[in-house]
Amino acid sequence: MSKLYFRYAAMNAGKSTNLLQVAHNYEERGRETIIYTAEVDHRAGDGIVSSRLGVKRPARVFSPSTSFADAFEARPGCILVDEAQFLAPEQVRELHRLAHQKHVPVICYGLRTDFRGVGFPGALELLALADALEEIKTVCRCGKKASMVIRHDERGQRVFEGEVVQIGGNETYESVCPSRFYEGHC
Repeated sequence: MSKLYFRYAAMNAGKSTNLLQVAHNYEERGRETIIYTAEVDHRAGDGIVSSRLGVKRPARVFSPSTSFADAFEARPGCILVDEAQFLAPEQVRELHRLAHQKHVPVICYGLRTDFRGVGFPGALELLALADALEEIKTVCRCGKKASMVIRHDERGQRVFEGEVVQIGGNETYESVCPSRFYEGHC
């Protein structure tokens, strides 16, 4: 049975690496995959899914107005969505409906919350509708499970307010355990 999957984690847990491995596995068995990434993510270039391990490949881009219906018409073995927290709730509902109607699995990878601990609208809809939820784990610098993300400014100071969608990597964000998120230490 085809489902909508949401594989979520804090930053640096290997979400994009996992997505690229899943695509490789499908394609190694002769099954086409269609990969999407968020239009707002330019870290590796426009329309590129990239892993910190150095593996990357081109992808279709989605914006808040993108419909995914055409991808299902191609009858791929799987549709993979990176940076799924940037999906609009309507897009999550479309992916869920089409996965079941067209019998194509959809695997979405993304964050649950922003640096303030507030749920992304796309992630909240995925948590509500996904047929399967899977947490990909990573660790805080103290060794505890990291489930939150904090943002740092250019001086390394924690930022508590500001633009929610600010694309960045290790220079900007840090995955932390709840103790470090709330108390500043663990």
